Amino acid sequence: MTAGMSKAPLLDSLTRRLAETPAVFLTEPRIGQHGRLELPALVTDLLLAVGGDLLTLAQAAAYAPQAKGQRNQARLRAICCWLLHAEDFQRRPELIAPITALLQSGLAELAGLIDAERFVTDPERREELVRLVLARLGLRPAGESEHQAADRLSALDSVERERVLSATRARKEATRARQLKQQMEARQAREAAAKANREW
Repeated sequence: MTAGMSKAPLLDSLTRRLAETPAVFLTEPRIGQHGRLELPALVTDLLLAVGGDLLTLAQAAAYAPQAKGQRNQARLRAICCWLLHAEDFQRRPELIAPITALLQSGLAELAGLIDAERFVTDPERREELVRLVLARLGLRPAGESEHQAADRLSALDSVERERVLSATRARKEATRARQLKQQMEARQAREAAAKANREW
């Protein structure tokens, strides 16, 4: 067990923390001239609390959403900033790199599927987000083996479920296309045979 694993947080306390996300973290993120919540400031505060250095303006600006299409991802980042301000993650500089990776690029697929606020209001989505964050930080809930943690995250994984559903839909569409093609070819063959008989 690694040093990080020895400080495994309690799942219940983190999911409860998400359920109690303050309204300010759910405020509309600032995108251009609209919204009020400043994501770069939230991320800077978080990384300082974890044990990092003050971000430069350029580093902080990388967390600012640039277009309306990034709104949900920005909201999910804000919720994660609140979650990661929990005592379990404070003053643990070894977590800075995985937290940075998570906030920069680890939430895009999830944000593309599910409204960010559901990770506050929906119990299953709260558990999914906590487990995803812990997995990305190389941690797991206290009292769980790696296998148990991985199995539970897999059962809740919205991104993987969407991949499976998409693959299933694609297979069904491919099967339907083959059936239609076969029906068309059979009809053309019958029409050709009928035409040949008439010409005789």
